[in-house]
Amino acid sequence: MSRIVSTTTVGIVGGGPAGLMLSHLLHVAGIESVVIDNRSRDEIEHTHRAGILERDSVRLLIESGVSDRVLRDGHEHQGIDLRFGGVNHRIDFQGLVGASTWLYPQTDVFIDLANARQRDGGDVRFGVTETAVADVTSDRPRMLFTDADGQEHEIRCDLLVGADGSRSVTRASVTNRKEYFRQYPYAWFGILCEAPPSAPVLIYTRSERGFALLSQRTEAIQRMYFQCSPEESVDNWSEDRIWSELQARLAGEDGFTLKEGPIIEKTVLPFRSYVCEPMRHGNLLLAGDAAHTVPPTGAKGLNLALADVRVLAEVLERALLKDDRSALDTYTDRALARVWKAQHFSYWMTTMLHTLPEATDFDVRRQLGELDSVANSTAGATYLAECYTGWP
Repeated sequence: MSRIVSTTTVGIVGGGPAGLMLSHLLHVAGIESVVIDNRSRDEIEHTHRAGILERDSVRLLIESGVSDRVLRDGHEHQGIDLRFGGVNHRIDFQGLVGASTWLYPQTDVFIDLANARQRDGGDVRFGVTETAVADVTSDRPRMLFTDADGQEHEIRCDLLVGADGSRSVTRASVTNRKEYFRQYPYAWFGILCEAPPSAPVLIYTRSERGFALLSQRTEAIQRMYFQCSPEESVDNWSEDRIWSELQARLAGEDGFTLKEGPIIEKTVLPFRSYVCEPMRHGNLLLAGDAAHTVPPTGAKGLNLALADVRVLAEVLERALLKDDRSALDTYTDRALARVWKAQHFSYWMTTMLHTLPEATDFDVRRQLGELDSVANSTAGATYLAECYTGWP
């Protein structure tokens, strides 16, 4: 079959939350776009991903007209607990900064956005293959792919956006990029289990056995994590061993215990920090994990992606509707200002709570002193609350 050639205003590679939110915001502004993704919609919907939404991420979903389901099905969290020395220390977000976060899985964010694009007649093509971009520094960059029926396509655009995740194929076209990278010496062993919640808020735990996080999904499904080696295999861990380890890490003088249940998923999640600069090359702009990744400790990954595309939508509107191409020059600096704040916060939370390989007695005592300083200082707790709930 011959290649089908078509045109659009903005071509978006990546149909996850970043790409779909950008397409939605462009639609609201009256700008046409086409979104492609190599995964099927069903595959994305059934990939379990955690999700803590900052207050402005919630506002963006609601006020842009995507959906208000987050208010009905999500769970408002007005704080978190830092647990160390076997005792919980509440960080009261509402009391400190007047803000909350919302427990709302990334899968549900995707479903809301995919439904909104379908509702509004958006052009979103899932299940494509052989994705490539070309001529990104020309006036007419191209998006190339083969659709699910084997038909080759070429879409010529005014502007291209790479929102295709941490394994981005579009990033390679940023030929002048500088990459900043850190690999961490630990990972998270994560589980999904069928059990009621063990606590009303997330508990971030520092124990002598290593970090643990007690999170949630629904009233019947919970997500939990504990620190492990990046080389750890899920096959080495029986359910009894997993529960024994988690109970030991959460144990303390207050007698706290986890509510257990059948484990339905086990994963090992490696840690790394990554930033690509600049986030624009010619008429190609990067957003979300295609441009940066953070450790999950600070709950910033999804929120950074949504913040990127909020800025990017404004930039593209100026460039396309007001014929102000200089707006494209502002995108990298505006986006990276938040990205590097999030990198610092994620790194800080990670190193403050995890057991460091070959840590000395001094390192252990210093770490506990840092946690005590944050938990028992209004200034320290306010800083954590401000970062966690999100910068305006």
